Amino acid sequence: MTEIFNSTELRRELHPLAELGLNTKNTAQYVLDHLEKIGVEAHRVGNTNGVLGVIDSGVPGPTVMLRADMDALPFEVDGKKTAIHACGHDGHTAMLLEAASRLVGNIKKGKLKLLFQPAEETLEGANVMIKEGVLDGVDYLVGAHVRPIQDLEVGTLCPAVNHTASCPCDIYIHGKSAHASRPHLGINSIYVGTAIVNAISQIQLPPNMAWSVKPTQFDANDGALNIIPASAHLGIDMRAQTTELMKQLIEEVRRAAESSAAAFGATVEVKFATLCPAANYDPEITDELAECIREVAGDDKLAPACGGGGEDFHFYKIARPEMKNGYFGVGVGVTPGLHKQNMTFDDKLLPLGAAVFVKFALRHLG
Repeated sequence: MTEIFNSTELRRELHPLAELGLNTKNTAQYVLDHLEKIGVEAHRVGNTNGVLGVIDSGVPGPTVMLRADMDALPFEVDGKKTAIHACGHDGHTAMLLEAASRLVGNIKKGKLKLLFQPAEETLEGANVMIKEGVLDGVDYLVGAHVRPIQDLEVGTLCPAVNHTASCPCDIYIHGKSAHASRPHLGINSIYVGTAIVNAISQIQLPPNMAWSVKPTQFDANDGALNIIPASAHLGIDMRAQTTELMKQLIEEVRRAAESSAAAFGATVEVKFATLCPAANYDPEITDELAECIREVAGDDKLAPACGGGGEDFHFYKIARPEMKNGYFGVGVGVTPGLHKQNMTFDDKLLPLGAAVFVKFALRHLG
């Protein structure tokens, strides 16, 4: 008889293994060892630290892929750089491993793929997995994320997490240095930066849609207090309800930065990172996940769809638009919030998420 994993126990083993970005070597090995233990064929995805498990019934039918992310976040603790699972990816990996153990022997038609993805936090992982062909033949894709108390009541689940599009931006300001006693001979990059911040704060987009743009970093230092700084750096965080709205916001930020700098006689380099697309779920899959939640946890535990954050999960739908996709939230009481160094949650509730994964897979493959 196949061993049934407990996601609470697995998460507690995974938590100290926290690794960053694509460098999830030890976590990947942990996943491979556990899939081997329950007899699931599994391998690393190409030369990456992604892991793909496959349960093939040998009977014609659809292909369902369940996905969990594995990477942690970087922090500095007592002067030392370290990795901490402050976004719950250890819990996601644990839920999918438990689901795998419960699905072994129960796939009666079609094929089940189990994808354990690195580098969600750096927005690299999904595209790396796509290039390695993990989406080949996939008809249905489902992911999940633990949610903070601000999103979901403890013990409830929601059938959709409506991620917004996101795009970090770096603005490098090039002014002109001068002695602070002769400021008229220089171009103060701090003044230019504050003008850019003010211009960005005046951007106007459709008020019936959700979006935000705000500075998160501002650095300028030419070495001494009596030097007009020639250079400065602004870090900007941008969010938008849809991918198209994000594209519009990107152009508005670019224009605000360039025109503000020009007014001072300065120049700027505006560099946008990878645009992480907004959620684009198939309504029938969201409805089906709601039914799965009702069957697993009861009608009173089904919460409305929630929002929050961005996810590279949505690159999969762009790469294979004919594939149906969905993504549910698990209310485990994350506090004080995601991406907080001291983030914690009730991992005894993780089996609820594993059960939803199982229920969805069996609807199509059982």
